Amino acid sequence: MTDVPYEAVLDALEAEAIHIYRETAAAFRNPVLLYSIGKDSSVLLHLALKAFAPGPIPFPVMHIDTTWKFQEMISFRNQRVADLGLDLKIAINEKGVADGVSPFNHGTHEYTRLMKTVALREGIDKYGFDAAIGGARRDEERSRAKERVFSLREPGHRWEPRKQRPEFWRTANTSLAEGQSMRVFPLSNWTELDVWRYIRREEIPIPGLYYSKERPVVERDGALIMVDDERFPLREGETIEMRSVRFRTLGCYPLTGAVESFADNIDDLITEMETSRISERAGRLIDGEGGGSMEAKKAEGYF
Repeated sequence: MTDVPYEAVLDALEAEAIHIYRETAAAFRNPVLLYSIGKDSSVLLHLALKAFAPGPIPFPVMHIDTTWKFQEMISFRNQRVADLGLDLKIAINEKGVADGVSPFNHGTHEYTRLMKTVALREGIDKYGFDAAIGGARRDEERSRAKERVFSLREPGHRWEPRKQRPEFWRTANTSLAEGQSMRVFPLSNWTELDVWRYIRREEIPIPGLYYSKERPVVERDGALIMVDDERFPLREGETIEMRSVRFRTLGCYPLTGAVESFADNIDDLITEMETSRISERAGRLIDGEGGGSMEAKKAEGYF
């Protein structure tokens, strides 16, 4: 059996994602594209532009802003919104901000619940969205492998994996009962390498944090954490040092570990990824806390 050339694989994945987008726009009253600013949502945004060209994307994009994202991510988001004329909605848990919730004083699980999950649920409810399009992929993590492309959410945004609908080839059950909503994942069948190869082929803009650069980091609990602003409290004995690092995944900067690397361009990055045996989410500190598994988070309404 011969291997399928990856360009043909990318063509097939692109066509599937565009079909999913168009099905979503046709089937739902008020969908929204979740925009987390990372590589997957950058691909997701690019595919949405392709799916509805030459017209605009027929629904808004929404960013869940925890107020602890990398500064460079927010600058990148604002530039993309301006360049593309996007209808951006920003969802923030204002009560959490007022209460001083941070990654340092509430623990990773509770912080994630309050500043991500609650903010997402509030944003969907505020604008009355009945379908939220996200960039999750099945290869990322075991619980995400259980997701359908069209993933039903019960009232209260609860995810119940045993109640998901059968998935037939290119046929989706998009009907909703009172209080239900849908999460839609056009990148479900993509791998991390597919994403990077597609970014290279399509020349998709991405935040520079994905490329190696000398950055101020602290080694903490086995992870390299970038000190992105003055809010980062140093522990006794910790020192900030400059290292050549990049990020495999982006999130809240105190909870996102960097990897040492010299891959400062897309070709070197892909070459590095082709030989890496480290999990993509190894740098996501929110995944490692006991009692805060991804499946538990998703059951509460997380992405």
